[in-house]
Amino acid sequence: MSRRNCWICKMCRDESKRPPSNLTLEEVLQWAQSFENLMATKYGPVVYAAYLKMEHSDENIQFWMACETYKKIASRWSRISRAKKLYKIYIQPQSPREINIDSSTRETIIRNIQEPTETCFEEAQKIVYMHMERDSYPRFLKSEMYQKLLKTMQSNNSF
Repeated sequence: MSRRNCWICKMCRDESKRPPSNLTLEEVLQWAQSFENLMATKYGPVVYAAYLKMEHSDENIQFWMACETYKKIASRWSRISRAKKLYKIYIQPQSPREINIDSSTRETIIRNIQEPTETCFEEAQKIVYMHMERDSYPRFLKSEMYQKLLKTMQSNNSF
């Protein structure tokens, strides 16, 4: 989704774009209760990813979402192919979207990638989740993006 076409981005630029009709004030309020709530809702990860993209730090959420998709792969060959792709994009040192994980986790992934299982990236995913929860999530809640969305939802709800 490009920033030009993103309803969240348009809303932040004070354009007349409205949030999706099935996004509720309750959902938006849930996001502030916990990072887990944010990630468990339909629109939470989408809005959070848009925020991180604007902050130029969306590699963590992209990796996390890619891992969620990866875990659902049933085919051994597809899993091997996807695991190698995830490694090249997010794990390999100096990769284009390298995530911040410790060397022992990286080494474990390198060993396991030859015969990857659905849990191959689990530890890295936990680390990334923790980084997002601890670092960028509090900033997200204070961000202009979240505050504008919340205000818009509250004003829409008052009719």
